[in-house]
This record gives sequence, structure tokens and C-alpha cells, in this order.
Amino acid sequence: MTDTDPGLQDLKHLHPEWEPWLAVVQAMLSEIAEPKWDTVVPPCPQTRSKVPFLAGAELHLEKSLIRPLLAHLVQMACRSRTPKMATLAAVAQSELDNLTLFKASLHQDSNHLTEIAGALGVDCEALQAVAALLPVPFLQACNRHWNQSVRVDWAEGYCPICGTWPAFAEVRGIERSRYLRCGRCGGEWQMHCLSCPYCGITDHNELVSLVAENGASNVVIDACKRCLGYVKVFTTLQGSPPAKVILDDLASVELDVVAAEQGYKRPAGGGYFLNATVSM
Repeated sequence: MTDTDPGLQDLKHLHPEWEPWLAVVQAMLSEIAEPKWDTVVPPCPQTRSKVPFLAGAELHLEKSLIRPLLAHLVQMACRSRTPKMATLAAVAQSELDNLTLFKASLHQDSNHLTEIAGALGVDCEALQAVAALLPVPFLQACNRHWNQSVRVDWAEGYCPICGTWPAFAEVRGIERSRYLRCGRCGGEWQMHCLSCPYCGITDHNELVSLVAENGASNVVIDACKRCLGYVKVFTTLQGSPPAKVILDDLASVELDVVAAEQGYKRPAGGGYFLNATVSM
């Protein structure tokens, strides 16, 4: 059992229709604490202003490390028997280069993933959804090793570990300090409350707060009228464990719906192109 299991069980109870996809997510989460991922985390690079640690990194990953995880994720996806996920059976039967898929997902390169899906004849959305989970155990290991080295003056809207845009923000404790959370590596970084993580604007006239109808009192949506980006914000006593961030993001999907209905959206891709190399 892991500390993410209660969150998974809650989601299965609240959204039984999600259980096929949650089984895929659970397969990924079961890998997060495996020591084998810690062994391939490179030494922490020297901190650089505005540059995530993984940018330009040289990663050496054996296919034998990635192949079993990909096979497990695809297997669980196919078990869902949904038409789109069922097409992923072709992945298991193909000569797909696992390192290529891992790298495309690590870089959040949707164009490359679309090309791979087309070459395999599988549903593009299904492949992108499963591929997005592939580097998460590695990224979580990077966060375990590097989180104490994050610059205290990091002021960017993207994750200082992996360059991903935030999944949500947490306003913590009596001090009401605002921390952005990464849905991939589980990292956290502090950012000023009155600022947009995407375009950096601090003009309060351009920043609005949305509240979901019948929503909890500790939840709002911070949105930017300039770039039309948004961030879900949870007021809490303490931050979620890194492995649970992805579940908290899923559990609050109704807030994403509210934001979309008002014309706001999360930016596509990552906040910083990593340009990392992945080799055997």
C-alpha cells in the first residue's frame, strides 16, 4: 500500500466511471517509490536563473527500465475496453522505440507523439494520455533528489525541476503562502499570490477569481484576462505529498470545466523546453 491509495479509492468511489483510467494511473503510481528510478537520476546540475534542472540534461536509461512500465500501462489501458484505449494494443505488437516515446513525453512534444500515433495507427489522444504517465516515476525520483536545491528566489511560473506548468496552487497555513505544484514530478515552488504564472502579469485589474457553483469554500480558480490562463487554488494547512498531486488534480476536474466554460485554459506543452538527451 502507498500513501496515494486513499486518494485513489476516494476517486473510484466518487467517479466509478473513471475506474478504467484510474487503473492505468494506479499502475504508474505503483512505480513511483521503486529504487530503480533513483539510480538513474543524474547529479543535480548547477542552479541557473530561469532554467529548470532537467534542461539540457544527459539521461542514460536502459530500455529494460522503460519497457516493462510501458507494457503495463498499455495493458491496463487496453483492459478498459473503451474504443480509443483498445487501439493501443498495436503498441505492444510494434517495434516502437521506447526511448523515443519516453523522450517525446518527457519534452511534452505533442507533435512528435501525434506522429508516433499516426505511424502505429492508434488513437492519438489515447497514446498521449498513456505516454504522459511514462516519465512520471523518473521525474518523481528527480524531485526527491533535487528539491532541496531549488533556488529560494525561483520566480518562474514553470517547475524548477522539470519545466512543467503548475497543476494547481496551494495557499498554506496561517501565513497563506502560495505554492505552485507540479503534476508530473510533484515539485513545489513559492510564487507571489497576485501574479499569473503563465504571462507574469501582476496587474490586479487583469487577474480574476472564479468560484464554482456549490464549490467548497477553500477552493477558487485564479484566472488571467490577458493570457486567458488559469490555476486552481486550494487553501490547506499543508501541501500534498508529491505522488498525490496528480490525484488532487484529477479530483478537482470540475474546476477545469468551470474555467473552460468561462473561456480560460491551461497552456499546451511545458513552460520550458528541456532539450534533454536520452540514451542507453
